[in-house]
Amino acid sequence: MIGLAQTGGLSTVPIDRGAILIAGMAAMLITIFLGPKFIERLREREFGQQIREEGPQGHHTKAGTPTMGGLIIFAAISVPYLVLSDRDTESLTVFGVALGSAAIGFADDYIKIIKRRSLGLSARWKLSFQIALAVVLWWVAFQEVGLDPSLQIRFFGAELYLGPVVYVVLSFLVLAGASNGVNLTDGLDGLAIGSTLIAAATYAIFTYVAGHKVVATYLQVASVPGVGEVTVFCGALVGAGLGFLWFNAYPAMVFMGDVGALALGAALGAVAVITKQEILLLLVGGLFVIEALSVIFQVGFFKMTNGRRIFRMAPLHHHFELKGWSEPKVIVRFWIIAIALALISMSTLKLR
Repeated sequence: MIGLAQTGGLSTVPIDRGAILIAGMAAMLITIFLGPKFIERLREREFGQQIREEGPQGHHTKAGTPTMGGLIIFAAISVPYLVLSDRDTESLTVFGVALGSAAIGFADDYIKIIKRRSLGLSARWKLSFQIALAVVLWWVAFQEVGLDPSLQIRFFGAELYLGPVVYVVLSFLVLAGASNGVNLTDGLDGLAIGSTLIAAATYAIFTYVAGHKVVATYLQVASVPGVGEVTVFCGALVGAGLGFLWFNAYPAMVFMGDVGALALGAALGAVAVITKQEILLLLVGGLFVIEALSVIFQVGFFKMTNGRRIFRMAPLHHHFELKGWSEPKVIVRFWIIAIALALISMSTLKLR
């Protein structure tokens, strides 16, 4: 799939753009065609969503809607990725981190379903598994692939050397932050998956650039020769996200559950680390950052002031619901924010 070429004396590794598009189309079609039977199977097994008592009253009608739809998302990503990519170290690492996070989410969802009213997998176990995945990501990125443990700060055209130990911590923060950010955003029909596929499409561009030495040099992006294959994974993620949105759009026929949210968030985090675009994730996934910060600020302010609140409810999308916005209005406006942030992040490619 990948061929070597010489351009201006520099070795480049151009990616087969057709494979990226085919991966996206295949993933979308797999999701759309297998979705109805998969949803029916979830319904038969009574794998239904539980709704928090303290949540918006209008959401209680969603109780029992099939969940764990993230399983079909991941299956739809896996097939075209494994068939169409060269499965090199970089892309396999991203795939492995996403798979490991999907396993964490599956356990969490399954415990909630089997043990009604359970909170799922304990925070201690989630944290332990996420730390393990971060260590694996760090080892591959900086021991096997040989990346330099430094941050590329595009807005200032500078790099900040962190060292191996600090980078382990950073890798964990990126993975855990992205996973939990997507999970917190997954509170309205189609909101999380729509925002995720926007972020994935943006990172597909950055992985393509990072994998092409000439283009990366011109745009002053860290060149990672083998990372181009990750673009195929990103393309499949976008396609699977579009296919799942067909069923998850308001009113949702199925929810992705933690098995989907944690896996997709971790995939974005792993792509950010392996392409050395960790700081950019704050902008590309800015909507997830906003949602996560709304929860952090709400909880912190509540504890500091003995019960006072900043928002009517957190995460932030619930605040606007309680202000009277309809669910579709909140979803579409948040998508617009995600698109705007993605466009701003892509504009950094021309900041020199």
